[in-house]
Amino acid sequence: MSDLDLPAWTEPFTDLAGLRRKMRLRGVSREWAWGGATGAGVRVGIIDSGLEADHPRLAGRVVQSVAVELVDGDPQVVPDEAVDLYGHATACGGIILGLAPDVELVSIRVLGADLRGKGTAFAAGLEWALEQGIDVLNLSLSSKSEALFPVFHDLADRAYFRGVAVVSAANNVPAASYPSLFSSVFSVAAHSEPDPWRLYYNPAPPVEFGAWGVDVPIAWKDGGSTVATGNSFAAPHVAGMVALILSKHPGMTPFEVKAVLAAIADNPRAVRRRSRTGA
Repeated sequence: MSDLDLPAWTEPFTDLAGLRRKMRLRGVSREWAWGGATGAGVRVGIIDSGLEADHPRLAGRVVQSVAVELVDGDPQVVPDEAVDLYGHATACGGIILGLAPDVELVSIRVLGADLRGKGTAFAAGLEWALEQGIDVLNLSLSSKSEALFPVFHDLADRAYFRGVAVVSAANNVPAASYPSLFSSVFSVAAHSEPDPWRLYYNPAPPVEFGAWGVDVPIAWKDGGSTVATGNSFAAPHVAGMVALILSKHPGMTPFEVKAVLAAIADNPRAVRRRSRTGA
């Protein structure tokens, strides 16, 4: 039985009034964050079902494809054909390129044709990606294995201190899964506003960011397309924004990128109270 969760789908970003913030960073705008950037110079790894490199929506941006295979229970990273066994990863790649068209995509396949896989393979794929110096990792999957909690915690910390931005979709049910619950990752859930640039920051984690994830037009297997819903498709919107920020501001740490995203989020402004003098 698989210990990976299916693609995520919850909506904690429907109550916009609850997203009002008392304070926000001043002087940080979207123009400053990524104005003029295209994602050039940034590599984005997608740990998922494999990328269909010749899909029209991926525009030849896939530069490497590997897979994690279990040999006698031991995960091994091997070269992979540039195919998607399900369609899920290609959907994520297409979303990222829609925002950051000049990024380079790296496919790390850990899921099979049924969109399932082992948590050990997931962890091995994440560890391999960290060793390659990839800038951004999109994880539209999670593991609910308590035994692997310390493994994913260690990997998330290593990514954070190495300057790798790990963008992780929240779980599809209200249950613990990893690494989306760790504070070192960019955890993402879906909102329903049909705007790829609409971003919300959640002042009441564990889910930190909300992006479009309901009825999203996506690329799919065999050169196709479809419309789908899920946190799985919200996460790559944030991954694309992160890639744009890093393209314009190379060397920015995950901590700094999070602060920038929070500053430019579309949260409603707090209502100012009038003083007794009416000011």
